[in-house]
Amino acid sequence: MRRSSRPNSACSGCNAMDRSKLYRRFRTLLIANRGEIACRVIRTARAMGLRTVAVYSEADRDAMHVALADEAVLLGPARARDSYLNVERLIEAARKTGAEAVHPGYGFLSENAEFAHACLDAGLVFVGPTAGMMTAMGSKSGSKALMEKAGVPLVPGYHGEAQDEATLAKAADKIGFPILVKASAGGGGRGMRIVRSAAELGPAIVSAKREAKAAFGDDRMLIEKYVDNPRHIEVQIIGDSHGNLLSLFERECTLQRRHQKVIEEAPSPTLNAAQRETVCAAARKAAGAVDYVGAGTIEFVSDGKDVFFIEMNTRLQVEHPVTELITGIDLVEWQLRVAFGEALPLRQDEIRLNGHAVEARVYAENPTKNFMPSVGRISTWRLPAETGGLRIDAGYREGDSVSPYYDAMLAKMIAWAPTRDVAIERLNRGLEDSDVRGIVTNIPFLSALITHQKVRANAIDTGFIERELAVLTQATPAPGELELCAAVAAVVNDERQAAQVDANSPWQTFGWMPVGRRQRHFAFRVGHGPEQKITLNYGSGPSTLVIGDRELAFAIAPKDGGFDLTLDGVKSSVAAVIDGHELYLRTRHGRFDLHWVDPFGGETEEQAGADKIAAPLPGTVVAVLAEEGATLEKGAPILTLEVMKMEQTLRAPYAGVLKSIKCKVGDIVQEGVELAVVEPSGE
Repeated sequence: MRRSSRPNSACSGCNAMDRSKLYRRFRTLLIANRGEIACRVIRTARAMGLRTVAVYSEADRDAMHVALADEAVLLGPARARDSYLNVERLIEAARKTGAEAVHPGYGFLSENAEFAHACLDAGLVFVGPTAGMMTAMGSKSGSKALMEKAGVPLVPGYHGEAQDEATLAKAADKIGFPILVKASAGGGGRGMRIVRSAAELGPAIVSAKREAKAAFGDDRMLIEKYVDNPRHIEVQIIGDSHGNLLSLFERECTLQRRHQKVIEEAPSPTLNAAQRETVCAAARKAAGAVDYVGAGTIEFVSDGKDVFFIEMNTRLQVEHPVTELITGIDLVEWQLRVAFGEALPLRQDEIRLNGHAVEARVYAENPTKNFMPSVGRISTWRLPAETGGLRIDAGYREGDSVSPYYDAMLAKMIAWAPTRDVAIERLNRGLEDSDVRGIVTNIPFLSALITHQKVRANAIDTGFIERELAVLTQATPAPGELELCAAVAAVVNDERQAAQVDANSPWQTFGWMPVGRRQRHFAFRVGHGPEQKITLNYGSGPSTLVIGDRELAFAIAPKDGGFDLTLDGVKSSVAAVIDGHELYLRTRHGRFDLHWVDPFGGETEEQAGADKIAAPLPGTVVAVLAEEGATLEKGAPILTLEVMKMEQTLRAPYAGVLKSIKCKVGDIVQEGVELAVVEPSGE
């Protein structure tokens, strides 16, 4: 698509500006971000011969992105507002290091028009759209007005300036429930609430405004008709400063939780060729309304028949790798070339769709505990090697620490194959071959999700995960005979490696003894379940394992990442990781997490009282929801913490009286600090 050179009213100021100030060749790039996106940008920039500069907070001194860059500059304390969101310090970091351009990544200041303008004022190239384009499309309400004028289909809603509760209530009543209350600025599901009745509206607006103000510094709201059983479809677009604007096919991002994407794939398995062209044409029309330059995403919601514009993200998306894998295009490289002032290298009709790609977001969170973020040091980091069909975009390594101050995403795993079914199989195998220890991750949850029968059949909508949560987060299955034998083999193999037995020694053959036989007893359990016992017989003659009344011939052969286990002549490949007394195993039956009950290990069980109302992680108190002396039902909300950019509500563990609240709004509290006391009824 070739755009007209006629200035558009939405960004006439940026069109009138000398383009040499906006787009020009540079040699040093500062990445104003952290984690996997900073690492991702650094790799492409260095491959293009650019010098890279990382920035970091005190919490990220030893982070992976700092190690990868040519230079790194400390911004300030751990809190984002004192470091990654501090515009003055970012500009000063660029000045100190001679950086000529800034790549914002995603999140933080990536869609902040003031930051884009500050970069321009400082003589820096901003790798992204201009402040004018960002302002025009960054406001959900303002962009909808533009789209309506441009003829792009919209969901019925209210996008006005009046923000008083009466106006919003009147608009909601006119649209009809259910509705969606959402922040006009920002994204990522923050400041967004589904409201199904008028009684829910007031509290939802208050909560959404508070979350939006904290996340984006802007608490303006808009209201839309909520589409039941919706699908989320988005189109990747990119434009250059020469009037070229391209769409790079669409992505399906329907598998979400709390309005945050979990699994993304490209192309959408929902659309046929004609629908694909229709939605891509609508996306080009939407971006063309502001003469867009740079990478961006036009997001749509679908009711299964029609698609409606919901917003534009004026930045690179987390899920951009699936588009890269089906097109063969490095989007970061194209972003940088557009920032150089170059024209896009391909025409629309030269972009080819090849195969299918699926991405899973690996988070430090506990799905069995309402996806509570997990912090700590990564003691084991084992992800599979990249191949032609598997890509890993990571921001962490073994030994790194996950802090409570930022988003909990650790890495992205992306699989490509000629067909969707094979891509899903490759992704699942990659997840099964992964193990991360020291923190809790959502890897087992992701594996359960993508292998779910309805996901395989594409019979999903944006509420699918919430409906199937019990199935997707069910406890690890009880280990069978193979897994118990594999657990013994894992312990023995680990001990052998620790002892560094000479490969040529007869002792390398497990259990070899010149004379006699010995026994060793093992016990394993899953979680706090019952112990399952197994006996190892070894010495002169073949080693055996005894489970119940069965005795099995037993042999192991170590290899990278695990071992081959032979039981009664049947050989199985086992992946294994041991972290203290915790074992992770992958057999042909799937993933298993077991605890080794070592009779000589001096184990103690730490019992946490369920009645302790304490901070689960370091965070900020953002709301107190009950008064001292109030009578509470079990589960009644007491206060809300903001942890890792998400709100967590702490509730009464049982019915009783709220005896005291030991914090106030704005307090920064550490993990384990008691925040409130509830006196049980009848005591």
